[in-house]
Amino acid sequence: MLFNSLQFLIFFPIVTLVYFLIPHKIRYLWLLAASYYFYMCWNPEYALLMATSTFITYLSGIFIERGKTPLARKITVGVSFTLNLAILFYFKYFYFTMDNINAIRELLGMSVLTPRFDVILPVGISFYTFQALSYTMDVYRGELEPEKNPLKYALFVSFFPQLVAGPIERSKNLLTQVSERHYFDYNRVRRGLLMMLWGFFLKLVIADRAAILVNTVYDAAENYSGLMLVLATIAFAVQIYCDFASYSIIARGAARVMGFELMKNFEQPYFSASIAEFWRRWHISLSSWFKDYLYIPLGGNRKGRLRKYINLMTVFLVSGLWHGASWNYVIWGAVHGVYQIAGGVSGNLRRFVCAILNIDRNTTHYKWFQRIFTFVLVCFAWIFFRSESLTQALLIIKRIFTAFEPWSLYGGGITSMGLDGANLVVLVMSLAVLFFVSSGEHKGSSLGDRIETMHIFARWPIYLALIFSVLIFGIYGPGFAASQFIYFQF
Repeated sequence: MLFNSLQFLIFFPIVTLVYFLIPHKIRYLWLLAASYYFYMCWNPEYALLMATSTFITYLSGIFIERGKTPLARKITVGVSFTLNLAILFYFKYFYFTMDNINAIRELLGMSVLTPRFDVILPVGISFYTFQALSYTMDVYRGELEPEKNPLKYALFVSFFPQLVAGPIERSKNLLTQVSERHYFDYNRVRRGLLMMLWGFFLKLVIADRAAILVNTVYDAAENYSGLMLVLATIAFAVQIYCDFASYSIIARGAARVMGFELMKNFEQPYFSASIAEFWRRWHISLSSWFKDYLYIPLGGNRKGRLRKYINLMTVFLVSGLWHGASWNYVIWGAVHGVYQIAGGVSGNLRRFVCAILNIDRNTTHYKWFQRIFTFVLVCFAWIFFRSESLTQALLIIKRIFTAFEPWSLYGGGITSMGLDGANLVVLVMSLAVLFFVSSGEHKGSSLGDRIETMHIFARWPIYLALIFSVLIFGIYGPGFAASQFIYFQF
């Protein structure tokens, strides 16, 4: 069930209304049933996998608490991680592994292995698996008491607003809210609905419109000039941010309507002045997950600079593989790892050059230069992420540097990229709105906070403007199926 579907627009109000009408002591049961129904709308069999992961990690918490020795508790954690990651590996990386094995066999002149069965990737499996595993680690570290009620724990794993594309919640935040008493609060509900409306604007008006341009150009990259490929890559940077951020915002808004608070997953990442800052602002729930449960256990930065860089590269390679079972995702992660290492190694040199050239690093101009340079680096890496293969990514990079052709946009060339003049105007105007809102939030003034302080006669025109923008300019209706969110495939 997609957030941007008619089915969800019926489902969510019913779930919320019943949630506030029934007694507090059985609300978690209602949300658990609604969450499993939400997930089973894709494929009922998917729910069996989620229930398996839930069962394993629930028992791990109980066994960790009852473990009499540190070794017994470590074995429990190891078993929990092994079983969950084995399930994730099988359903997400089976074909990737087979393709690489077959590539090696072909080089050796051996026959290709052909599986006799199909493996279907369950939607959101990476998200709920990591969320469940974080619970195991939190209990093991003594940061959380194990949940004794298996159904409350099952709701933590399956909570429908953030189930299939995050944010990847921590048990210390979401699990503790399951037992809290939530009352209907008009102001909180209004703020949650506004967040959802803003998320729909990002998804339907910006992301899905930018996707038309991106798909048109990337699906026939060899027919477009380097400049057009650059514009398509920038459009993809916009698309993936608005697409992924919109899901997180809608999820947070839906949860807030019911009284739950989810973590913020994005913090204006394209205003970052460095790649390190970008990863503190982009997909925060995943970045912090890897920091807490992989980077720090590997030693973090406590064992010298060389070990720190090895740990960083390991994290980014794993992050790339988490995003998709393809080498182009691994390379995307590796590129960001190289960025991080290069930033760390060159720090003293950059400060020395600025001192020699008498460049004030605190000026607005210098900070904007850093932001633009960081954005360029991020966009370059997005080429590997968006491309269907490494071969296509290399073709695009080659054409950018050898067939730039700035004149290609004249004479109607820009409208050959999939969007007509009217849709291009809508996209540009929508991006101006996004930039205005993001600039305010970057300075500490959120859109929601500003609207909350307005008089009712000032608030409602904004509400209506957003509603009619989505209704009039949203990408849906005849010829357009409800567009799946990009991160569902991960």
